[in-house]
Amino acid sequence: MKAHEAIETNQERGNGKMEERYKIDDVAKQSGLTKRTIRYYEELGLISAPERTEGGTRLYTRMHIERLKQIINARDVLGFSLQEIIDFVALREQLAQSGDAYRQAEDMELKRSKLIEAGQMIDEQMRMIDHKLEKMKEFRNEIEQLRKRVTEGLEKLQ
Repeated sequence: MKAHEAIETNQERGNGKMEERYKIDDVAKQSGLTKRTIRYYEELGLISAPERTEGGTRLYTRMHIERLKQIINARDVLGFSLQEIIDFVALREQLAQSGDAYRQAEDMELKRSKLIEAGQMIDEQMRMIDHKLEKMKEFRNEIEQLRKRVTEGLEKLQ
């Protein structure tokens, strides 16, 4: 089965809409990651395993691409280590599940419970970011001190 045939035959559950699928080459181009890195992130569980054609070709969704972009931001913008990314993504996943449970709940106490749970997960994500920011501030202070010593050394030589 060719990838474009799989795209035409895979329908999103529930509403009958066609969901576009992407081969790993396309995902690599859109995300800026190598194919090897994408497969590695899949192996680690950072992204869910994509569907495959009968021939074994991976077929990714827009959700996979968006998740990879979140991972890239956590890595590049926040400077998270691989373990921190795994923890951050796990919290994101739990938050999404909690949101789904909230939307499906009819009982007001259950809705309240899900909102409290979501708030706690968001607080944990904020703590992770704040911790990283604090480390960055400390590093910046060290660099500022180094800059100050260099400037003082130059002034002494004049």
